[in-house]
Amino acid sequence: MIKRTLYFGNPAYLHKEKLQLKVDFPSEEGKSAKTIPIEDIGILILDHPRITISQALLADLIDHNAAILSCDSRHLPAGLFMPMSANHTFTEKLRFQLESSEPLRKNLWQQTVKSKIENQAQVLKGIGKEASNMENWASKVRSGDPDNYEGRAAANYWVKLIESDFPFRRGRYEDVPNNLLNYGYAILRAIVARSLVASGMLPAVGIHHRNKYNPFCLADDIMEPYRPFVDLLVLDIVENFDTKDIEVLSPAIKRELLALPTIDVYIDDMKSPLMVGMQRTTASLMQCYEGERRKIAYPKIQIGNVKPRSV
Repeated sequence: MIKRTLYFGNPAYLHKEKLQLKVDFPSEEGKSAKTIPIEDIGILILDHPRITISQALLADLIDHNAAILSCDSRHLPAGLFMPMSANHTFTEKLRFQLESSEPLRKNLWQQTVKSKIENQAQVLKGIGKEASNMENWASKVRSGDPDNYEGRAAANYWVKLIESDFPFRRGRYEDVPNNLLNYGYAILRAIVARSLVASGMLPAVGIHHRNKYNPFCLADDIMEPYRPFVDLLVLDIVENFDTKDIEVLSPAIKRELLALPTIDVYIDDMKSPLMVGMQRTTASLMQCYEGERRKIAYPKIQIGNVKPRSV
């Protein structure tokens, strides 16, 4: 089942009523109250300083493994609130994750980098750019990526992907379309994190990323091969929207980015929405930790099959 992504960008009071999320609006808004089943919600995005949310609703959202994103004054997701655990055998599965060997983690990172570069190459080929060097690097990635092919590929990828008068710089505070990429990646990170918790893992304990200030190291690892799906979505937005809308992240553009969980992905030639595919990916990672399989189930980009479904 595809969980819903809900966005709130106006003043509202969100609370629980009979297993429903009830939305009450201020009288001056002139809007009638709305309700949504809590069990249907996957991600909740709060993007207005006058939004109030009740503790009872928060507790029930967490109980249903929903991720809650809070946006900052620039309307970019800045904080993520989610369950500490959502798996009935959490302690047992956590032991497998924490006791995983270094060779296993290096092998998993090799798979991750290889899949990411392959998907980046497909994006470049899909927009008519040369990608033979990317494909060559993907084939050469070794355990742990000691040669940093991920970094080489990224430098090559961004210059070719975003055409501008000056070489494109990817960063949180850089020029557009970085704002779109940041927004899309934040949504993707929330999808990954909630799926990792549902599969019995701690998002803070990564296979490669190590940062004592980052509680989502594993989510940042596993989202890497999925990033090109965000990139394709952003390219489509840049092509079809006015520059002013892009600069201010208009509601129309946010609607496009919020469709990310419904984008079609292919894993082992099986098509599914990204949110469902992510569940397959994190479940396969847990099986790798448990010794039941050796390969993470990552998606492969198929150009032409990445348009969002109607939501």
